[in-house]
Amino acid sequence: MPMDWILGLFGGLLIGTAAALYLLVSGRILGASGIIGGLVDGSAKHEWAERGALLAGLFAVPAIAAFAVGGSETHVTENWAVLIAAGLLVGIGTRLANGCTSGHGVCGISRLSLRGIVATVFYIAAGGLTVVLFKHVWGII
Repeated sequence: MPMDWILGLFGGLLIGTAAALYLLVSGRILGASGIIGGLVDGSAKHEWAERGALLAGLFAVPAIAAFAVGGSETHVTENWAVLIAAGLLVGIGTRLANGCTSGHGVCGISRLSLRGIVATVFYIAAGGLTVVLFKHVWGII
């Protein structure tokens, strides 16, 4: 089995485990964009330690795992303007959809949430359309 498939499987298991533990410990859905958004807009002042610890784990564990196995090759563009624009568009999209891949995709689908399933179908379709347009039609990425 190719190493990038193994790393993808491992990453999926990690995010699924994190989502399950967060639900069991806090009783809330792990939606990373909502967790980050609450820290940025100040609406989660009383939960900053919990949210900060969760985000630190979400960044640190994959980084440690990638370091341990040597990482994996990526094909990310070196164009900083494209990366910044992509990040901003993802942030705007998660706010418009009231959630992100972890909230709707991982937690919503696993709970058979119609809202989560519909949101996931739409953001997967939007991502596919974006790749077709930006890579194959316009040649930007």
